[in-house]
Amino acid sequence: MMTLYSGTVCPFSQRCRIVLFEKGMDFQIIDVDVLNKPEDLAVMNPYNKVPVLVERDLILHEANIINEYIDERFPHPQLMPADPVMRGRTRLFLHRFEQELFNHIEPIENGTAKAAEKARTAIRDNLSQLTPLFTKQKYILGEEFSMLDVAIAPLLWRLDHYGIVLPKQAAPLLKYAERLFARPAFIEAMTASEKAMRK
Repeated sequence: MMTLYSGTVCPFSQRCRIVLFEKGMDFQIIDVDVLNKPEDLAVMNPYNKVPVLVERDLILHEANIINEYIDERFPHPQLMPADPVMRGRTRLFLHRFEQELFNHIEPIENGTAKAAEKARTAIRDNLSQLTPLFTKQKYILGEEFSMLDVAIAPLLWRLDHYGIVLPKQAAPLLKYAERLFARPAFIEAMTASEKAMRK
């Protein structure tokens, strides 16, 4: 059985929880208070961060690596594209999300007011650039829900919480966000603390 050590308010942990619930398999989630981490976390992950996935003698950290492993281990429903070219593009997209969106979360949560404001602007602008995708299609890769939608969902859920206001032109992106939030696996994967982030 897979065990996920998951931060209750950690957007990266939320990604892994979404994938586990989308797959509908047997797993255990251990909630980790990131302000009071269990000692064995540093043994499992040299960076002493969540999420961490444990299955028998395999220990993985980093949300994208964990999620690809789960996707390969339990192929239904498949979240990474089957085609190697599309899979390569998807990995590149995931990398861009880290660089252009998720890297800015840290300064919002822990930085100075100035750094946080700069980070909010960066996220707002980068998200706004994605908006045209959703005027024609349901999800990032088209009609099929994929790992890219999983990856971005926790950030979209936290926009209000992080004080990020999108421009009016971003309406298609916000509609897309509502589609993600309505998925049963998204709802099941949420912690009480995450539910409290949106009114």
